Amino acid sequence: MISAGGQPWRWMGVMLPLILAAFLHQSFATVATPTPAQTTAAPHKDPGRPDRGKYNVTNSNNTVCLLAYMGLQLNITYNSTSQNKTVQEVVNVQPNVTLASGSCEADRAVLELKTDANKTVLTFVFTQNTTSGTYHLSEASLTTSVLNLKEGNFSAKNSSLDFLQGSLGYSYMCRMEQTLTVTQNLSINTFQVQLQPFGVSGNAFGAAVECQLDEDDMLIPIIVGAALAGLVLVVLLAYLIGRKRSHAGYQTI
Repeated sequence: MISAGGQPWRWMGVMLPLILAAFLHQSFATVATPTPAQTTAAPHKDPGRPDRGKYNVTNSNNTVCLLAYMGLQLNITYNSTSQNKTVQEVVNVQPNVTLASGSCEADRAVLELKTDANKTVLTFVFTQNTTSGTYHLSEASLTTSVLNLKEGNFSAKNSSLDFLQGSLGYSYMCRMEQTLTVTQNLSINTFQVQLQPFGVSGNAFGAAVECQLDEDDMLIPIIVGAALAGLVLVVLLAYLIGRKRSHAGYQTI
């Protein structure tokens, strides 16, 4: 007769799925961090994910000096005269009705996007640092007259930004959605960005350098998978050790 040594393994058979389920729940709960709710404005209907637009700027020699491929979404907060309250307008920049222009200088590049028959002008200014061999978005501004405002036009500008940092000679790439806060009343959501404001050669992007968000997004599943594999290995080893001990304790009548 075998002594009652099977009880621990029945317990482990019940607890193992519970442990794995709790671990998976905790891991994915950590990844999906909720975004804070907007409480200062009444948002309009979400227009959905914007289309990616291909934009370029040429210099005086008719050579492309700035390339950008990205989806853009504007978050504008303003006082509505018709609704008599503060409203948050979410507007997608539509590439098929957007005209790109700008200028390129030695250490400064400008991308200007005009939509709605020039009623809306969105401007990005990039600055390079030859000492560090980097570039970044240093300024963004928006002017539009398509909103219902008492003043007639909405405008916002910030000349001290530090977004979309890349390396000279390389293009900047970020597949993850980002929110660039320009002012209290304006932020810009970017989607699947690839851009290069300096050192464009042959009308094509240079080798891409991934943003930190993309690297983190790729790293999280690897960490979760490794942790799960480690947990399974520990449980398996515990099972084998326990089974060996239970065999050693067999009693025959």
